[in-house]
Amino acid sequence: MSGEAMLVFDDGLTAYDFGHGHPMSPIRVDLTVRLARALGVLDQLKVVPAPIADDALIGTVHTAEYIAAVRRAGEDPDRPDQLHGLGTEDTYCFPDMHEASAHVVGASVEAARAVWEGDVLHAANISGGLHHAMPAAASGFCVYNDPAIAIQWLLDHGAERVAYVDVDVHHGDGVQTVFYDDPRVLTVSLHESPTTLFPGTGSAGETGGPGAEGTAVNIPLPPGTGDAGWLRAFHAIVPDVVKAFRPSVLVTQHGCDSHVEDPLAHLTKSVDGQRAAYLALHDLAHEVAGGKWVATGGGGYAIIDVVPRAWSHLLAIVAGSPIDPQTPVPESWREDVRIRYARTAPLRMTDGRDASYEDWSTGYNPDTWLDRSIKATRDISFPLLGLDPTY
Repeated sequence: MSGEAMLVFDDGLTAYDFGHGHPMSPIRVDLTVRLARALGVLDQLKVVPAPIADDALIGTVHTAEYIAAVRRAGEDPDRPDQLHGLGTEDTYCFPDMHEASAHVVGASVEAARAVWEGDVLHAANISGGLHHAMPAAASGFCVYNDPAIAIQWLLDHGAERVAYVDVDVHHGDGVQTVFYDDPRVLTVSLHESPTTLFPGTGSAGETGGPGAEGTAVNIPLPPGTGDAGWLRAFHAIVPDVVKAFRPSVLVTQHGCDSHVEDPLAHLTKSVDGQRAAYLALHDLAHEVAGGKWVATGGGGYAIIDVVPRAWSHLLAIVAGSPIDPQTPVPESWREDVRIRYARTAPLRMTDGRDASYEDWSTGYNPDTWLDRSIKATRDISFPLLGLDPTY
């Protein structure tokens, strides 16, 4: 197997665009690629264009009726289809919506194919991670669920078990729904509490359907959780459950809307904490799946100050050459931001934060919402996977 790493990207992927004023701007993807190029990260990656998924591939997760509805919405964006979640206040209709969404799917499936067939060890699609889409409806800015389709492709091509870890601030509800009754897929989601944030799901008690008990693991975090608390929760649960599941491949979703500057949520992580999470997932892929790792993007709405730096760190880790957080942001990229968006970009690849945390083994503090949440997930999920919730 090659140790080479891949980014699946072409400019056409920025056509996934809900239009001016929508929070999920393709500018964030474009700026990430520009920054990664300026940092030399793309020189260390095989960059390949994305195919456009056909209806048969999309139909492994989505219904034929829904695919037809997406096509109609793209042909006539002024006619909303509320039944299928199209033309809502979150998920606007836009011209050629089906083709743009199918392109994102094609990118994630190509990343999965390259990893599974041994072309590369790691592959990424930062335009992907559209984890809210349901089999018959759009939701939360997501039209087709590219991570779920990529996972289904892996299963259909011989993967016995796939672990999916979602670090977006919002619960990975669509992927969980698709595989809730499938014991071959472990879905793990760390997200802001469903009591305070969309989509209102992802409690610790959501653990998988009949015959798949334990294969959904949810870690709801209190608003205000920062690097230390987030990493404490991650390390208290994620490595143990993924190791117990013994996946053939690791698929991850890297929404960076957990950042303190993100306008749509209430966690307080830094780019440094996000980088630490990406490193941990990289190491976990090597520990449990022989390094087979498929990484997607996700949410992230601080489109200049946060997303490009966070995902450039991700791509550098995918490439096997992490960027020193103290690295200056290239002046050429900062000047580009000034000219194109009249904004002053960050100076360095760090927020100047310490991404250290106290390990769960140091003791449980029942006075904190965070520790109570961690303990609830461990108490509910660990026994279902044959693990002891206590140290």
